[in-house]
Amino acid sequence: MIESLQERVNADAALLRRGRYLTTTVLLEVGATAWLIAIHQGRISAVTKGPFVMPSSSLALRAPAEEWAKFWSKRPPPGANDLMALIKRRVLRVDGDLQIFMANLRYFKDVLAKLRAVEGAAA
Repeated sequence: MIESLQERVNADAALLRRGRYLTTTVLLEVGATAWLIAIHQGRISAVTKGPFVMPSSSLALRAPAEEWAKFWSKRPPPGANDLMALIKRRVLRVDGDLQIFMANLRYFKDVLAKLRAVEGAAA
């Protein structure tokens, strides 16, 4: 599913415009599985699945797989519908350069929401 993130984000012109000043690498941990997401001027240039020995990223988002599954469901339950809600419940850990995360919070929320189940698709 995460492999489709590049295609889904890069097809959204409004999202690319929102992230046009962001160039970074993000480590996304879904339980024990790690993904490196390379972003260049808002466009996702690569999505690489781990395991990694020493991944280089400016920001890491870490949560259990069950929490990501709730977040990516078609209609997430309260407390699992937003990145800040996951942080408030202490199930999402954000490590690294928090300035990048907070300055581009809406971009990150929208990027990760692109992985939500779509109408008519199997969950």
